[in-house]
Amino acid sequence: MLNPVVWIITLLVVAGVITYFVIIFNGLIRLKRNIDKSWANIDVLLKQRYDEVPRLIEVVKGYAAHEKKMIGIVTEARKVYGGAKSVREKAAAHEVLTEAFKSIFAIAENYPALKANETFKYLQERISGLENEIADRRELYNDSVTLYNTRIQIVPDRFVARLMRCQPHELFEAKPEEKRPIKTRL
Repeated sequence: MLNPVVWIITLLVVAGVITYFVIIFNGLIRLKRNIDKSWANIDVLLKQRYDEVPRLIEVVKGYAAHEKKMIGIVTEARKVYGGAKSVREKAAAHEVLTEAFKSIFAIAENYPALKANETFKYLQERISGLENEIADRRELYNDSVTLYNTRIQIVPDRFVARLMRCQPHELFEAKPEEKRPIKTRL
């Protein structure tokens, strides 16, 4: 028969290991939920921007009727976003819609009356504000993903993460063309 002190020490060690496992497990779950929350915050802003597209198209149609191609691109980009299901698909659709907005705002430069239209100015400011908020939320999302990806790769969290079948998440990254230096002429 084993000494009671050995039993107590063994039980304490086992209880300590189990407690440590639970702490790591709960920490990883919290990080995963934080990533989900961060993405949901981005998704809310993307949806708000998505909802502004029909209003913007209506305003632009009245001034730039012959710009049907651009209006079609924006409408198509909106459809792509509406059909996107995964984070990767929504991120790609976000980029398409952002480029479409840039183009439509560039077209407005050719139409002084459109640029002066109060509704257009409001929508342009609203969409630009949403773009800034999306950029801020992307940063928070990337922070959450980086923390999670680091935790699932370091010891001892790595062992618990393997048992949980945790997979790394992808960061929201700039496209290669957005990283190129901008050429300017003076």
